[in-house]
Amino acid sequence: MEAIKQLFWSSRPVSWINTAYPFAIAYWLASGDAGANLWIGTLFFLIPYNLLMYGINDVFDYESDLRNPRKGGIEGALLDPRWHRLTVNAAVLACVPFVAYLTIAGTSASTSWLYLFLFTVIAYSAKGLRFKEKPFLDSLTSSSHFVGPMIFGLSLAGANLGEPKLLAMVLAFTLWGIASHAFGAVQDVQADREGGISSIATVIGARATVRFAFVAYLAAGLLVLNAGWPGALSAIAAIPYLLIVGPFWNITDETCEDANRGWKKFIWLNFFAGFVVSFDIFISSFSKIIPNACFAWNHIGLVTSIHYYIM
Repeated sequence: MEAIKQLFWSSRPVSWINTAYPFAIAYWLASGDAGANLWIGTLFFLIPYNLLMYGINDVFDYESDLRNPRKGGIEGALLDPRWHRLTVNAAVLACVPFVAYLTIAGTSASTSWLYLFLFTVIAYSAKGLRFKEKPFLDSLTSSSHFVGPMIFGLSLAGANLGEPKLLAMVLAFTLWGIASHAFGAVQDVQADREGGISSIATVIGARATVRFAFVAYLAAGLLVLNAGWPGALSAIAAIPYLLIVGPFWNITDETCEDANRGWKKFIWLNFFAGFVVSFDIFISSFSKIIPNACFAWNHIGLVTSIHYYIM
């Protein structure tokens, strides 16, 4: 039972919906199919995918997590070394049957997307790759962890990823994730530098990173406006994020930890953003203005806003 408990918390249950929902809503609205692909894919992105992502992160980040006072609670698990081997093995074995099914059920395009995003999940934390310590690539890779299930769902459903409005929304979701990761890195500037850890924030500084995140959130909101009515309603979900990040516009490296005050508000803000976008999706799905529901959901990226504080 203790092993199951450790695996459960290592998979970050608070974040399960952040990967399962984008896949499920993207695949369902793009295909209209509520069959095995939907349920098996959703279950995969609900638990095994998160166990792989966060479990590997907990194993390879153990030494640095020991020095991080935010670890051990909702902001991330502190996984005892005796569970490391079990966690890695369980994560891989849990994914294998799902990946095998989705490979067989999918196309060459959807399978390529799936394997690419599984690679980024591993590369973000694994020794020898450690994308999380490569400035700018860290934010992009972290964003891909949540954009990936959505893109895979679209591809599996046969959607045209080159459709302008859809592409704009994918880019908006990506910018959203990049901004969230970047802002989350600000609070750790001093600690990361002392520990010899590189990140976007340690390279360009706390102030520049906050401003970068602010602009990325703003750009994401503007891109959502391309969804047309009523999809553009989701753009209002960007406003609270701008209001939270804005007060830290002039933050310094010395006061970087102050950003944690804003970061802690994100979990509650995510519920608001989720409500706005989910309501918008409901309206869009029944709107005659957007006759094909496969593109009505495409601003779904804003629903999760990414719980990057737990990596």
